[in-house]
Amino acid sequence: MKVSLSILTVDYLKVYESLKDYIDDVDYLHLDVMDGVFVPNISFGPGFIKSLRKINDDLIFDTHLMIEYPDRYIKEFSEAGSQYITFHVEASCDVMKTIELIKSYNVKAGLSIKPNTKVSEIEKYLPYLDMVLVMSVEPGFGGQKFMDSAIDKVKELKELREKNGYSYLINIDGGINDETGKKIKDYVDMAVSGSYVVNNKNYSSKEAIKRLHDLK
Repeated sequence: MKVSLSILTVDYLKVYESLKDYIDDVDYLHLDVMDGVFVPNISFGPGFIKSLRKINDDLIFDTHLMIEYPDRYIKEFSEAGSQYITFHVEASCDVMKTIELIKSYNVKAGLSIKPNTKVSEIEKYLPYLDMVLVMSVEPGFGGQKFMDSAIDKVKELKELREKNGYSYLINIDGGINDETGKKIKDYVDMAVSGSYVVNNKNYSSKEAIKRLHDLK
């Protein structure tokens, strides 16, 4: 299971200092973009994401748009250096057109579902996706408790992928640590972790990442 590091709880004024000791240990950098409308929080925009390239040129940027009108900003986030752009099926946009728009910028397209959204609601889009992101918390804030209802969703997504020969990555976000990770590691390709890595009181950030990579 690969690790996508969420920087939602990192001190944005000291991003480099906060990440420099362990950024090379993660597989993806998960960038939560929030507009205060789709979710009750505001984070950062494409300019901030572009500036993060100074930290690591090779890291894969996994940009998660938790915004109401994602199709309006695909160009900006593509040009900021995102290799993946994931938006929500619950957002106000034409889902298929937005997937096509993302790919038109030579960026991989992902689709995310909230805890109350069923996999069946995105099933028709699965053949066209590079990633599916299952939210195991309500999106908007870091440090929330993992919802077990997400387990059945990632299982179902893996079964659909194997049955139909799809190629999307299965990702999960919310409350991931070395305990909850054991519940989903056999069904996902990667998992987003933020507070467990950045704010862990028991392990260093490097050790927390290693524990996620080494889950049995």
